[in-house]
Amino acid sequence: MSAVGGAESSVPDVADLTRVVALDGPAGSGKSTVARATAKALGWRFVDTGATYRAVTLQVLRAGVDLDDAQAVAAAAAQAVVELDIDPAERGVRLNDEDVSAEIRGSAVTAAVSAVSAVPAVRQQLIVLQRRLMGLEGAVVEGRDIATVVAPRAAVKVYLDARPEVRARRRAGELAPVAAGEAADGPQVEGLSAEDLDRVKQSIQLRDELDSRTNALAATEGAVHLDTSELTVEQVVARIVLLAEQAGVVEPRRPAEEGTL
Repeated sequence: MSAVGGAESSVPDVADLTRVVALDGPAGSGKSTVARATAKALGWRFVDTGATYRAVTLQVLRAGVDLDDAQAVAAAAAQAVVELDIDPAERGVRLNDEDVSAEIRGSAVTAAVSAVSAVPAVRQQLIVLQRRLMGLEGAVVEGRDIATVVAPRAAVKVYLDARPEVRARRRAGELAPVAAGEAADGPQVEGLSAEDLDRVKQSIQLRDELDSRTNALAATEGAVHLDTSELTVEQVVARIVLLAEQAGVVEPRRPAEEGTL
């Protein structure tokens, strides 16, 4: 496993963060799955910014502070040392040297992450960490405000979206395996009731509302808007890789005249 994080790592200047594929978009749009697959295709780092928010949320929960007290939340979050695997084939997340990869996907963190991530001081803290994780050699980064705040000079900016019902099904598929103690590898929703899906949909709507207050749910100017509702992961990845080729950050893998977005 290769992880990056902690105060010992240098933080790149935001102006130098150009060799980046930034994937923004709401929960359930396919960001994590697509970002990981794209990083594998390009041979670049994969940075799951959502995992950093979840790790810090776990720290806040363990501190037992009131989630409505922004100052207390920020103070607790500041004590977190988060390390994240940057190899797209790995899924390791550590908090203060403890492997919390499974715990951060649990229901307690899921229920609290919206409130914690809405605190501006927490977002500022994690932006520094996320830039450190990205490095300068090439990174595919997914999140809510990557192309607008974290890496505004990214060579490739894509805003992924999907219809609300599709997003709910995908999100439910990510969470269901976690409840069974398994890795979440795909949008499998067998066995989930209509009530479960409705709860997930409401959770997504709440997260969207909270993110809209911090401008974390907006497509940046110049981003390619891609609705993934009817597309396979392979189709989405192929389009993003083509964008990277057109931006000149990777060597073309097919004749230039083949395929355009």
